[in-house]
Amino acid sequence: MEHLSEDDNAVTGVGNGSGGFRSIRDRFRFKRNPNSAASYLPSTSTATTSPLDRQYKQGRSHSHHHHHHHHHYNRSAAKKMLLFPFRERSWFYLCIFLVIFVFALASMVLQSSIMPVFRQGGGGSERGKRLWPVRDDLKLGSSLHFEPQRRFQLHDGLDRLRSQPRIGVRPPRIGLILGNMNKDPSSLMLSTVMKNLKGLGYLFKIYALQDGDAREIWEEIGGEILNLSPERHGHIDWSIFEGIIADSLEVKDAISSLMQEPFCSIPLVWIIQEDTLANRLQMYERNQWNHIISHWKSAFCRANVVVFPDYSLPMLYSVLDTGNFFVIPGSPVDVWAAESYTKTHSKLVLRKENGFCEDDVVVLVIGSSFFFAELSWDYAVAMHDLEPLLLNYAGREEGKETFKFVFLCGNSSSQYDDALQDIATRLGLYQGSLRHFGVHGDPNGLILMADIVLYASPQDEQGFPPLLTRAMSFGMPIVALENPVIKRHVADQVQGMIVAKHNPDALIKAFSLLISEAKLLKLAHSIASSGRLLAKNMLASECVMSYAKLLENILNFPSDVLLPGNTSQLKQTSWEWNFFQEEIDKKAGDLANPHSRGYGLSLGVVYNIEEDMANLLPLKNVSGNDLEALDGDFPTHLDWDILREMESSEELESLEMEEIEERMEKAIGDWDELYRNARKSEKLKFEMNERDEGELERTGQPLCIYEIYHGAGAWQFLHHGSLYRGLSLSTRARRLRSDDVDAVARLPVLNDTYYRDVLCEIGGMFSVANGVDNIHKRPWIGFQSWRAAGRKASLSTKAEQVLEEVVQKNTKGDVIYFWAMLDMDGGFMGRNDVLTFWSMCDILNGGNCRSAFEDAFRIMYALPSHVEALPPMPEDGGRWSALHSWVMPTSSFLEFIMFSRIFVDSLDYLRVNSSNMTSCLLGSSVLEKQHCYCRVMELLVNVWAYHSARRMVYIDPHSGLLEEQHPIEQRKGFMWAKYFNTSLLKSMDEDLAEAADDNDHPYEMWLWPLTGEVYWQGVYEREREERYRLKMDKKRKTREKLLDRMKHGYVQKALGRLKL
Repeated sequence: MEHLSEDDNAVTGVGNGSGGFRSIRDRFRFKRNPNSAASYLPSTSTATTSPLDRQYKQGRSHSHHHHHHHHHYNRSAAKKMLLFPFRERSWFYLCIFLVIFVFALASMVLQSSIMPVFRQGGGGSERGKRLWPVRDDLKLGSSLHFEPQRRFQLHDGLDRLRSQPRIGVRPPRIGLILGNMNKDPSSLMLSTVMKNLKGLGYLFKIYALQDGDAREIWEEIGGEILNLSPERHGHIDWSIFEGIIADSLEVKDAISSLMQEPFCSIPLVWIIQEDTLANRLQMYERNQWNHIISHWKSAFCRANVVVFPDYSLPMLYSVLDTGNFFVIPGSPVDVWAAESYTKTHSKLVLRKENGFCEDDVVVLVIGSSFFFAELSWDYAVAMHDLEPLLLNYAGREEGKETFKFVFLCGNSSSQYDDALQDIATRLGLYQGSLRHFGVHGDPNGLILMADIVLYASPQDEQGFPPLLTRAMSFGMPIVALENPVIKRHVADQVQGMIVAKHNPDALIKAFSLLISEAKLLKLAHSIASSGRLLAKNMLASECVMSYAKLLENILNFPSDVLLPGNTSQLKQTSWEWNFFQEEIDKKAGDLANPHSRGYGLSLGVVYNIEEDMANLLPLKNVSGNDLEALDGDFPTHLDWDILREMESSEELESLEMEEIEERMEKAIGDWDELYRNARKSEKLKFEMNERDEGELERTGQPLCIYEIYHGAGAWQFLHHGSLYRGLSLSTRARRLRSDDVDAVARLPVLNDTYYRDVLCEIGGMFSVANGVDNIHKRPWIGFQSWRAAGRKASLSTKAEQVLEEVVQKNTKGDVIYFWAMLDMDGGFMGRNDVLTFWSMCDILNGGNCRSAFEDAFRIMYALPSHVEALPPMPEDGGRWSALHSWVMPTSSFLEFIMFSRIFVDSLDYLRVNSSNMTSCLLGSSVLEKQHCYCRVMELLVNVWAYHSARRMVYIDPHSGLLEEQHPIEQRKGFMWAKYFNTSLLKSMDEDLAEAADDNDHPYEMWLWPLTGEVYWQGVYEREREERYRLKMDKKRKTREKLLDRMKHGYVQKALGRLKL
């Protein structure tokens, strides 16, 4: 979060405190009264101020007149005032001093009588000091303002992409994770937003932790809903989505699977509407349970943006803020609560229960949602503005005893009532005309039994006050002080009365338009009705549009994705009440407290984490109240005593057993047993022994498939067995207790993050080909991306058997078997056979695949500009390989790697020699540019196999059926075999190796030598000469040793040396 800077008069201790919030004085947003605070304090001595002012002005005028015209009179007047020997200037200073003194005295008197009313928790516990416990160190005149990061305030969205040519073939996919599917206000808000986003062109796949009554609603939005049980958290390929939207704190465990590679880069929007964790965070801080805070902070940090429905929640969660908090106002929770409460409660009954008569005119006074422990100045100023209103309607005059002013703030302490009665006595009001109720009681009942609701806070809040929304939902006429947010949504004298701040006369006039002779006028009923209609769907359109704009700025839209519709197409003006009205009628009255969030949600995850981490808690910091809140079983002194006795007895027993074993005779054993034990201990060191049990299982097999992965998040998608072997693109992300190949150790260039990202899976293949004899000694080799299993395109057991039988029989001929086919929509909307190979390549690479391939091919073979350089591909509608999932003979694989290394080096040469080296023409989104060469290199095997006359056979991954694609007989006349000739590729490889060996690099960061072996005839001759030199050196040393023995004889080396 970013926040407004502090004023020079602000308290520096607050501005420099931790947590990111700063004190703001006389500044926009929640600012204090800009005028002198003392001038607004009610006082019975205010009448004395005006005579002093008049005396000062008259004295100045009188003195000025006599100075010019009656100098003699001035002298005589001075003689008459010997008891007051003041000059004219002295009178001025005296008047100023008296005015300040009177105002200060009035302020202290008023403060002493009013402060106890608004000072919450007088004599209560620390927990009850404030409703929204944001900061303890906020001082008088300070306020809070939430300012999101600038990256969330972008307004262009997709305007730039929409203006560019684009060929999309599938809608943007979003994964939606639901904590539950209950019918509650949070589901109403979320379903309304998602339904409108679907109308813009988004495609949703919904995962739910729990089932519920709203399942049909969500199925209408996202189709089949998958149950996201804890066992399935790590078995979902999140990379198929452009972004993830998570709802509620309950999905925290599911978010944990997104905190590991390769899912860390997927945009995550986390919507949090509950305050349960926020209330627990205070207790964590007091007890110094920093490990729990860090645990939650790491989860919050994973989200690209954490969205809250109002401005109070990000301040409550400020301890977890990492700069990704954002607020989208809008929630139907207040309307839901009002409608359900009205169905089960009566206004007359509530008045009797709270001590009001049926004929009483009850005015409910409410304020801001933020109440600080020692910040009552806001209400003191409000009391000054209300003083004329109180005197006018509740003074000791006939007919005014029916007016009751009820203040909703603080807790239910009797100290508030006593102080209010003291104020009523000082102002000369009827006894009982001022009442106080705490916010933790039944605010809904107070609003329902009121006749008018007065919003008296002078603060300029960022969001529409929730209590005011609830009052409007109850059908109460409202009177509110002028506020930009309120004024933007409420029309004056239509849905409410808007009154200027610090203008008591305007406030009295507004009440006179609503009340006459203790009865509500027609205008009041009209305002109440219009306000209720407004509140029912207020902020709905803004909420939906804000989410749509946020997704445009947060999500990545790859080149093959259709852009969503413009937000101007949104016509939503109301929440989807028709799906939830029955639930409101059924669960009427459940939402009593307007300040409690997360209704209907199971928040067991918060308490489960506390229980799981209870053994790490410093028990000495736990207070009694917090123990009750935890509901945990902590060990007593007796438990610790028993535990110590058990440990001491076990230790004594183990010592006795060791002594007995030492005294017993034991055979050392033969050398075979010692050798086996030593081998067994070495086997446990898997990090030092790359090939172990898995290699022994693969002995004699003709085929090994290397599964390429990057990150621990892909472990669940890898296979186990002798047919497969892992290939990790990260040393730290290798599976434990496995013989996975470390690609970085075999090819150091992959240690460079840039090259690892731009090469992706093809970099792993380069590492296997680099000294292939050291790792792979089988006639067939295969590869498969971890994504194949995640997208249900990996080989089944039956298909594996078919493939193994085929490669054992077909020992001759070049053939490539593939099972993951190029599918433009990922299976979401069915196959699309209309697109050609090059058109699909263009779609996946920002529309520049053909041009990039042609330029790279021209550089690779040094073709002149007038010669065609784009290899033709058939338009027969056949299948093409994808996801690097194929099998071919090892010799063919080495030939393919030879071609791929030269091709990717040509692509890199184009980038290096472009005007902008950091740009990537093969992608439009940030992720596509980060993995620039990946999509072209994924399809390169099809071009190489087609034009090098390899048979291409598709094996169905489920049934194992074989089907040849693009038969060689049909390729005649289309293949460019001369460019894919093995002899030509070898000669090109040797030329590049010779240049690299001579340090004759064509450009500074030459990629080709970094991608594999550098070997040519000169290297072979140099190695042969080196071997010959070593051999001759050995012969020379042996001959010299023999001559030395013949001359001096054999001399025994000294076993030691005597030291004197």
